Amino acid sequence: MSVLAVGVSHQTAPVALLERVSVAGDALVKLLRDVHHDECVAEALVVSSCNRVEVYADVDRFHGAVTAVTELLSAHSGVPVERLAPHLYVHYEDRAVQHLFSVAGGMESMVVGEGQILGQVRQALRLAQEQGTLGSTLNELFQQALRVGKRVHTDTDIDRAGASLVGVGLTLAERVLGPLAGRRALVVGAGSMSALSAATLARAGVSDIVVANRTFERAVRLAETVGGRAVEFDALGTELAGVDLVISCTGAGTVLITPEMLTSGRQVFLLDLALPHDIDPVVRALPGVTLVDLEAIQESGLGESAARTEAITDARRIVTDEVAGYLDGARSARVTPTVVALRAKAAEVLDAELGRLISRVPELEGRARDEVTQTLRRVVDKLLHEPTVRVKQLAASASGDHYAEALRELFDLDPKVPEAVSHTQPIETEVER
Repeated sequence: MSVLAVGVSHQTAPVALLERVSVAGDALVKLLRDVHHDECVAEALVVSSCNRVEVYADVDRFHGAVTAVTELLSAHSGVPVERLAPHLYVHYEDRAVQHLFSVAGGMESMVVGEGQILGQVRQALRLAQEQGTLGSTLNELFQQALRVGKRVHTDTDIDRAGASLVGVGLTLAERVLGPLAGRRALVVGAGSMSALSAATLARAGVSDIVVANRTFERAVRLAETVGGRAVEFDALGTELAGVDLVISCTGAGTVLITPEMLTSGRQVFLLDLALPHDIDPVVRALPGVTLVDLEAIQESGLGESAARTEAITDARRIVTDEVAGYLDGARSARVTPTVVALRAKAAEVLDAELGRLISRVPELEGRARDEVTQTLRRVVDKLLHEPTVRVKQLAASASGDHYAEALRELFDLDPKVPEAVSHTQPIETEVER
């Protein structure tokens, strides 16, 4: 396994730069395909959320792959390499696994412990599967990452320790508006973050929830789940005039709410959770308008305070244990083709010698012949059992590949021969007995 992770996040870059690097829709698919088509890359997957863009790849050349991914991120974002590179982080093999499991568990989120990232990792995996950019390495790694993320949320109190971005945003809204019960709110968008926003507003007692989305049918479905109402997207300006609170998170890539649309002069709180921005930052200058975006949430410190709780410590311990278990399993699996090749070669030698014996002792027939054959097979199995089990155990160590390499050199093995690979399953059962 040679897994590479190259990314940029709220931890390494200002929101303005993140906004430029952020990809969604067709742009995300194009980036995924371009990475996969690079000669250094065998498999590729891209995680893109409101506060991170990360490229994961199974590669055969580290430096070449890092250069290729960096240049592709630069080309797709329009940010020059020399400006982008200082904000990128690179993780390889063990550290890449550690980082991914931490991301899936919510450890690397702007608001530590938020659960949205798990759904975003799942979406990234699904997209890569649909686009055919996955093989066994990344598919198995991300399936395990999803299990780890779910375990973190199930076995710890991290859901309570780390509020969602929406929750932090609404906490800031209450500081401006006071209690939200009885207020009127507008949700722009109908995706997963919008659904979370609408549900959170309903729990807070907001009396009138309006949903606007380019696809009206999706707006209707979301509005029905919270007892709200849906409006056509071109009614956005009209609805803005009568609400107290707006949450926008479409990821449309263009500004949807401009200063010209906020002319009522009444107090309104705007929460922009999209990258790129849905709301023109210029609206901050308007009287009565308060705009909070991802950068403001980051500066508020509300999400960071939860990182000191016992739940975060428990979650990090789970991630550490899961990483160790995954890496042990992966290293053991890498030696399997060599073990298979050794046992296949032993079987080939045994069959050749049995054939030679039978030709020299033609009177060896029936029960006597079967007993000789079974005895020789048992001898070979017993001789190979301990070294093959031991090499798989040793392979779980950080230098485990050296043991498999030594075995290949000693017995002149080629673990890639079709004859060996075809016998993988039965030999696995024998080795593990």
